Amino acid sequence: MKTQALHRPPHAPATALADSPQRQPPAGPVHWRQFVQWLLMQEVITRDEADRVTLRCSQAESSQHPLIRLSALSVQAASDGHVMDIEELTQQLARWAELPYQRVDPLKVDAAKVSDVMGAAYAERHRILPIAVSPREVVVGVQEPFITDWVQELERQTKRNIRRVLVSPPEIKRYIAEFFALARSVKAAVKAGGNTTAASFEQLVELGSGNKQLDANDQGVVQVVDWLWQYAFEQRASDIHLEPRREQGAIRFRIDGVLHRVYQMPIGVLNAMIARVKLLGRMDVVERRRPQDGRVKTRNPAGAEVEMRLSTLPTAFGEKLVMRIFDPDNSVKTLSELGFTPDEARRWETLTSRPHGIILVTGPTGSGKTTTLYATLKRLATEEVNVSTVEDPIEMIEPALNQTQVQPQLDFSFAEGLRALMRQDPDIIMVGEIRDLETADMAVQAALTGHLVFSTLHTNDAPSAVTRLMELGVPPYLINATVLGVLAQRLVRTLCPACKQPDEAPDPESLAEAIKPWTLNRGNYRPYRPVGCLECRMTGYRGRMGLYELLGLSEDFKHLVNKEPSIDRLRRQGVKDGMRPLRLAGAIRVGEGMTTLDEVVAATPPLH
Repeated sequence: MKTQALHRPPHAPATALADSPQRQPPAGPVHWRQFVQWLLMQEVITRDEADRVTLRCSQAESSQHPLIRLSALSVQAASDGHVMDIEELTQQLARWAELPYQRVDPLKVDAAKVSDVMGAAYAERHRILPIAVSPREVVVGVQEPFITDWVQELERQTKRNIRRVLVSPPEIKRYIAEFFALARSVKAAVKAGGNTTAASFEQLVELGSGNKQLDANDQGVVQVVDWLWQYAFEQRASDIHLEPRREQGAIRFRIDGVLHRVYQMPIGVLNAMIARVKLLGRMDVVERRRPQDGRVKTRNPAGAEVEMRLSTLPTAFGEKLVMRIFDPDNSVKTLSELGFTPDEARRWETLTSRPHGIILVTGPTGSGKTTTLYATLKRLATEEVNVSTVEDPIEMIEPALNQTQVQPQLDFSFAEGLRALMRQDPDIIMVGEIRDLETADMAVQAALTGHLVFSTLHTNDAPSAVTRLMELGVPPYLINATVLGVLAQRLVRTLCPACKQPDEAPDPESLAEAIKPWTLNRGNYRPYRPVGCLECRMTGYRGRMGLYELLGLSEDFKHLVNKEPSIDRLRRQGVKDGMRPLRLAGAIRVGEGMTTLDEVVAATPPLH
């Protein structure tokens, strides 16, 4: 300890800290002056910074928690001068109090269980938040670490040990409101008949039909659905699953391609929620024996409009509902945001700027094909061109496009839709998928008559799209005359930037085996490994990016197509022409520290 750090310099203001900082923790609420003294004594902040903060705080008293006050004053750390945010300040307070610091992960909190431990009024009064409940222990988040008079009382009531962890005051305030409000809504729905038959629920949540007045029980179901949507938007979910089980209903979110269980509730309440969503999606609420599709629009916490595609399916334990979220903030992105390298973006933009021909995007379901096509079409859809699509279904409404949806029950297929679009004076056409020879023939005819046609195929890689067209019956000479290029893609999870660490001991044999017969320059290969933090829900990954394999049909490639060669010969020719295989593109991203080799190997086909 540096002695001079504990003495006030002669020029210090009258409001500066006392010469003898308090060493013992207080026996009551944390006071800003005591906390600043401790930060100074631990050399977390400098004497000058302590004097500045003391002067500012002394000028006006406040009932705010000291952590909130100091965070607003942009306290600078002594080490490098960076501004400590409220999370870092809370960690310092945890050090002083000798308590674990914890950020609340709402996906890991069972709101129903924690709300049974104590009432909302009790939590508000003591500013505490139960965040985990087990048969022997309750983990309670606190913002006042030195106030413990409630601990014995709660241990007596719950007959469990209480383990305290320090949580930042904003999180305490936010989640007290959220968790207890959710629990109240669910309990209100149960009280309204949550364990009765589904038919009574359909009557209960028939909100807005006729002139019926809503009562508190109706509002319980409405509030649960509203909470569910807003919570899904905050968690960056792409899908919401409402799944009936034998005794309980399950709610799961798909985040970054992985499903997470969020909540369990009585099966009756889940049925009421499904009925509520079906009503909003203009679906038949009473019909539960056959699948239905619908759409609903709402707004995210930022106020932006969000569209959701609804799909129901009868299961052994009742009707299941899946909501696919199309958030405008997450849907139409730039090529670099999707994961294109600068070279890939340049080549793709050059290819898609051609006046006519066929461009195919391939990959399995859920690999991001639609997102890539929408991003491309949005860039091409200027006032000077007519961009028309035929889709199954329309996944995102884009004002710049003229979109239509196939309707098999009316014999309106992709081929019929494409035939109709040809009479609509289009410049650019997007066909959702080429599934049969009739659709392929119409796409070829559209390209031959001067239109730029985009479509998708389900193939493992880019060269396989050419052989797939030949299998459908398209002659090789028409493929050569119309197909401009093929983009194959996959999605991989990206490493969490908040916690990823350099991989000091990468396995060279695993890399060599994964990209055989290619090799990478080890000098530029700097992989990172996943660690896990609350930002990424301890998975080590946050977000996803695309891996791309772009094949342009060169003259040599076309000459080979005329001979109807094997797929291996097409792949080798594609590589000669500059095509980078998906596995190799992924290995490069691993070397850049953006994802992991395990992710790439799991998502991409092996090299041939």
